[in-house]
Amino acid sequence: MTHRSTAAVFSAGSWGTAVAKVLADAGTTVTVHARRPEIATGINSRHRNPDYHPDIELPASLTATTDPPAALEGADFLVLSIPAQTLRTNLAAWAPHIAPGTVIVSLMKGIEQTSGLRASQIITEVTGMAAERVAVLSGPNLAAEIMAGRPTAATIACPDNAAARRFQRACHTPYFRPYTSPDVVGCELGGALKNVIALAVGIAAGMELGDNAGAMLITRGLAETTRLGLAMGADPLTFSGLAGLGDLVATCSSPLSRNRTFGAHLGQGMTVEQATAATRQTTEGVKSADAVLELARAHGVEMPITEVMAALLHQKITLDEAAAALMQRPPKPER
Repeated sequence: MTHRSTAAVFSAGSWGTAVAKVLADAGTTVTVHARRPEIATGINSRHRNPDYHPDIELPASLTATTDPPAALEGADFLVLSIPAQTLRTNLAAWAPHIAPGTVIVSLMKGIEQTSGLRASQIITEVTGMAAERVAVLSGPNLAAEIMAGRPTAATIACPDNAAARRFQRACHTPYFRPYTSPDVVGCELGGALKNVIALAVGIAAGMELGDNAGAMLITRGLAETTRLGLAMGADPLTFSGLAGLGDLVATCSSPLSRNRTFGAHLGQGMTVEQATAATRQTTEGVKSADAVLELARAHGVEMPITEVMAALLHQKITLDEAAAALMQRPPKPER
C-alpha cells in the first residue's frame, strides 16, 4: 500500500487555503493551522473558510486547528503561506515542533526587508535545516481560479530532486500540474520580483495608458528580473518558465492580482495608505520593493522599474513623475 502523504499548511489565508485544497484533492491528508478559532471552526464544521473563498466547499479530508504542534504532528510537509515579513518570528516559535523528516515548502513571494534574504534562506537560518529539505512552489497561481478548479501549473524548486518529486505527487491534480526544478534562487526571485513589476503595470492600467504600455512594462520587468537572477546565480531559463514569465503574466494582467490592483489604485490617484485600505490583503510587492532594490545595488544590477516603484511608494516622486520615468527611459539597444 502506498503511503498517503500528510501536510500541515500554515496558515488559512487566501493562498494557503487554495494550496490546502489542492493537496486534499490530490489525496494528501491536510491540517490547516488557523490563527483564529472561528476560521478553524468554519473549516471543521462547515468545510468552508468563512474569510477566504467562503462560497467554495473544502474537501472533508481537510481539517483545521489553532494549535501549531497538533498541526505539525507527523507531517511529511510543512507548507508555509504567511507574509514574508513575519516569517522569521513565526517560524522561530514553530521550529521546535517540526519533525526531523519534514520537508518545508515555501509559498512566500517576498524578500525580507531587514536582511534582503529570500524565504528559503530564512527557513534554513531559523530552523538549522539543510537546504535539501526546503522547497519553493511558484507559478501562475491566482488563488480564486485554483479554488474554482480552473487549470494551472506550477514549479516546485528544491536542491533535492527526490523531495521535489514527493511533493509533486502530493499536490498533482487534474487541474493543478506541478513541474520540478533545482533552481530555488530563480523561482524565489521570479515570485518576489513579479509583484513589484505588477505594481507598475497596475499603475499604467489605473492611468489608462493602454495595453502596449502594460506589455512594455511586463517585458522590461522580465529583463530586469533576469539580470538580477543571473547576478545571483539563477538559471536564466527559469525566468522564461512558469515561475518567471508564467507568474509575471498572471500577476500583471489579472484583476484578481493584489499587486496589480494595488498599483491600479495608485494610478487612479489613491495614496499608499488608501490603496492599502482598499486592497485589504498582503501586497508583497509593496513590502519587497526596497529589499529588491538593495539586492540590485549589492550586485551592481540596474533595475529601473523597481527603482521608480520604491521612490513612488516612499512618496519621493509624484505619480506623473513615476509614469514619465517608466515610459521615457533613454533609448538604447534592447540587448
